[in-house]
Amino acid sequence: MQKDVLVVGAGVVGLSIALEAQSRGLNVRVIDRTGPAAGASAGNAGAFAFADILPLASPRIMRQAPKWLLDPLGPLSVPVGYAPRLLPWMWRFWRASRPAQVAASTKAQTAMMRHAQGTLDGFLARAGASNMLRREGQMQVYEGARQFEASLEGWAAREAGGVAFRHLKGDEVQQMQPGLSPRFTHATFTPGWATIDDPKAYVETLADKFRANGGEIIIADAEALIQDGLRTSAGPLRGCVVIAAGAHSHHLAGTAGVRIPLETERGYNTTLPHDGIELRQHITFPAHGFVISKLDGRLRIGGAVELGGLEAPPNYKRADAMLRKAATFFPGLDTSGGTQWMGFRPSLPDSLPAIGPLPGRPDVICAFGHGHLGLTQSTATADIVADLLTDKAPGIDMAPFSPARF
Repeated sequence: MQKDVLVVGAGVVGLSIALEAQSRGLNVRVIDRTGPAAGASAGNAGAFAFADILPLASPRIMRQAPKWLLDPLGPLSVPVGYAPRLLPWMWRFWRASRPAQVAASTKAQTAMMRHAQGTLDGFLARAGASNMLRREGQMQVYEGARQFEASLEGWAAREAGGVAFRHLKGDEVQQMQPGLSPRFTHATFTPGWATIDDPKAYVETLADKFRANGGEIIIADAEALIQDGLRTSAGPLRGCVVIAAGAHSHHLAGTAGVRIPLETERGYNTTLPHDGIELRQHITFPAHGFVISKLDGRLRIGGAVELGGLEAPPNYKRADAMLRKAATFFPGLDTSGGTQWMGFRPSLPDSLPAIGPLPGRPDVICAFGHGHLGLTQSTATADIVADLLTDKAPGIDMAPFSPARF
């Protein structure tokens, strides 16, 4: 008998799962409160960041965090009123920053990234989206030898994980990226990085393909897990449930009595209506916690982390601060006419997503907590979840991603 699947979430992860499950012959419906690409999937930087195998939970971040927290508009911010609620998550983050756990998380993330690279092209072809992908690489830039040398430990770990890269200095940096301020004396180029023309348009393409294949997207609130299905504002639905609701996922898991320590990283950006500069590849400014990415005829400047939950209003001063910095880093950049955005990244304290059966509910599959890497790992997650739904062993070790690890 054909299995019915209910995917909660119409972002890039949820719709990728829905399409992949369809391709395995499953009957799939997607449930979302607002519709496709309404959350973080609409405003992200558009990167398939396959080189990002290093967990955020690490001694490096623990060393940098106190300095960053002193700047309310810096790369990391915790609103004072939210800090007490964050303490349990931060304790878990600190425990995940121990060397042995960092090594284990890096190994798991490396396997996930390889799986993501291996599944991307085939998935894009089936979705009719191959033409939206650009393989221009990414460059991380550093202000002086000291910043660059501090990065080398991370690059050694990436090299051990099979990530290809090339270090640059002096004139090589300007040749790779004309117009960049000469204050950036060193850089590292990763050719395996890829970007999508427009993340929102990409997710809408997935939704269109899903519907064309006979799938249904139901606009409704997913209120609670029930026996053999889901209670929604549109009525009860029966089937195997996949939770891919991003930063809201832990609330739905909680209706089954399972507590998942998911926290919300609020990310900010400004999208400029013109490309303005000759951006040859995605540029990352690691000391400042933001990126500049090229969309289809536009530039998106954003990043940073604000651990502030789902309810507080946006603080767009953070987007303004990144835009001002970008104008000094690229002196020819025209920053006029931009559109600001804030979105929620679903983040677990060990920097790994939760993928697998919800504890005590084998009929419910978790697929959330990807942090900054939802787009990057979307096709790998889709392949893994489709394997689980069809009783096939996934292509990587799933123990590090188990929702039961908490």
